[in-house]
Amino acid sequence: MALRRRGYYRQFDEQPPQERNAQLHAEAEERRRQALARVDTIDLSQLTWPQLPPSAVVNAVTYAARRGLHRAPDAHAGELRSELAHRHQLSPTRLVLGNGAAQLMGSAVATLMQRGDELVTPWPSYPLLPLLARRVGGSAVAVPGFGAEPILRALTDRTRIVALCNPNDPTGEWLDEAALSALLDALPERVVMLLDEALVEYAPASAIGLVAEHPRLLVLRSFSKAWGLAGLRIGYAVGGPRSEPVLERLAPELGVGELSQVGALEALHSTEAHVGRRVEAVRAERERLTGQLRSLGLEVSDSEANLLWVGAPGMDGAELATRLEHGNVRVAGGGIFGDPDRVRVAVQSPVAGDRLVQAMTAALARPS
Repeated sequence: MALRRRGYYRQFDEQPPQERNAQLHAEAEERRRQALARVDTIDLSQLTWPQLPPSAVVNAVTYAARRGLHRAPDAHAGELRSELAHRHQLSPTRLVLGNGAAQLMGSAVATLMQRGDELVTPWPSYPLLPLLARRVGGSAVAVPGFGAEPILRALTDRTRIVALCNPNDPTGEWLDEAALSALLDALPERVVMLLDEALVEYAPASAIGLVAEHPRLLVLRSFSKAWGLAGLRIGYAVGGPRSEPVLERLAPELGVGELSQVGALEALHSTEAHVGRRVEAVRAERERLTGQLRSLGLEVSDSEANLLWVGAPGMDGAELATRLEHGNVRVAGGGIFGDPDRVRVAVQSPVAGDRLVQAMTAALARPS
């Protein structure tokens, strides 16, 4: 290493100081120019919040880790369950914690379905749902469109579950409480609805209050999206009257980790206003982006989530995603969700939105 350094500096021995300084200055300017010209890729393919959680949550998790990683956590998550039950005005026995809404959804499908049963879901939608049905020997019935009527037409005597993301991922569509209540009333006796509200903070309202009137409704919620705690992998499920035996079978056998419990509890206690401001900002940005992208000639669905479902006439979603990647913007291709002609774009900050509009403008102008 010392020899290499001496060799580097030896090249300057015969140069006048002014020439040497000018050369070093030119090299520094070139490095600066290259650094300024480099634009990092912005990732709009994920719906999790891209920024770090508030320091209060990080500090609470850090303190819990230093205090007691050697101990087993509270398997029943009593304090967090009580807080959530109080917020939703129901008994803690009708609420169960899990390692994210996806784990609870998988456990619900495994608990409720038998070989040969059917899971009915609108399509495009969450790609995990068909996989969960097939994993237990059942089948998924993908219903084109989003709404009560298409779902009811798809029911058969083998239907066991109606799975509905509300708002829907990836389209952003949303059913209000009245529409959901009417759908629940029309379902046959043996059919259970799994209502995934992972993105509900961005929608006008939650339908979690319907569990009081509909015992065959299970609502799943997450701390991964608007709350920005995806790394903790924690969510919960709420059921109606007499749902306790089913809920007990959804929980992980040893409960959720203590750090997850502590982080979620601290988020509820100290960051609710922060999350509320974040949600309002995303809603405003969603409206702005919808208008700007439509002005470019793009097809953009109305959305009640932190996403936009976008199509470019004459171009499939894979091609559009590739062109955006060339503009250092990453989005999710629609093929995995059931519509290869679209892309799903996360709505984040105005800066991210401006980058998206610029990349979309360039993608549409690029020759085929």
